[in-house]
Amino acid sequence: MKAFGPVPSRRLGRSLGINNIPPKVCTYACVYCQLGRTIRMTGQRDAFYPPEEIVGDVEQQVTRARGVGEAIDYLTFVPDGEPTLDINLEREIDLLRPLGIKIAVITNSSLIWQPEVRAALMKADLVSLKVDSVDDALWRKIDRPHGSLELAAILSGMEEFARHYRGELVTETLLVKGLNDGDGHLEEVAAFLVRLKPARAYLSVPTRPPAEKWVQPPSEIRIHDAYQLFRRRLDNVEYLIGYEGNAFSFTGDVAEDLLNITAVHPMREEAVARLLEKAGADWNVVQRLVEAGQLIEITYDARTFYMRKLPGRRD
Repeated sequence: MKAFGPVPSRRLGRSLGINNIPPKVCTYACVYCQLGRTIRMTGQRDAFYPPEEIVGDVEQQVTRARGVGEAIDYLTFVPDGEPTLDINLEREIDLLRPLGIKIAVITNSSLIWQPEVRAALMKADLVSLKVDSVDDALWRKIDRPHGSLELAAILSGMEEFARHYRGELVTETLLVKGLNDGDGHLEEVAAFLVRLKPARAYLSVPTRPPAEKWVQPPSEIRIHDAYQLFRRRLDNVEYLIGYEGNAFSFTGDVAEDLLNITAVHPMREEAVARLLEKAGADWNVVQRLVEAGQLIEITYDARTFYMRKLPGRRD
């Protein structure tokens, strides 16, 4: 299944996710990635799934969600890897237009230096660009890019895209304690974001289990200082650090919904309980999935999360 949700999104309201990339095929191996370590790193775009298959899955999930009264604000390309690696992204967006739902792409920005990637992103109603650092050394420590990528080209590509894009452009800067949360670094990032003129500049922190266990969010005071620093330069700055809520969707098969959602979006224990309640199911569903090796339980920051077991994810 290449579609999941809708799930509550801190950026997009009720988002129906589109998984157009196989598990953990990415241009980066970010230290904080919620999906675990990258399995296959590449800087080369490719065709992974037939566009008609992806669109068919989305149409089916939209029908199921609407059938139980679930609202959908966005169809969002937010897969198990970097969505712009999909060479068919532009065609998929075109094929989804008849559904009449806004389309968003959440990208790490790594391939935006390529004109064909910018052309595909131009078709989306909302694009979120990741800007964790504008310093080459820090970028390599945090995002751990494929060796073919160059930060200067990526930053230039973002500026070129922002000059011509007519949809809603937002940015996200994820802060990791002791790496990119210093004032000097944040000043440089803010100065760059001014040139992009985003509708919103989000500051986020790791809120789900990261790829590397040592990754920690900055202190609340440091996050507040970062916010104030950004606000001095940018008009619309928002935190992206709160819990997104427990309003996950039930579309008919609770086990399938759990596996589809947790393949891309790890769920807190209370969110799972809420979904089970909506489905009229009990915790035995979760237990069976865990015992079958399809779902794994992780403790992070004194909270319990559930994730779908996929190759490369740690137990």
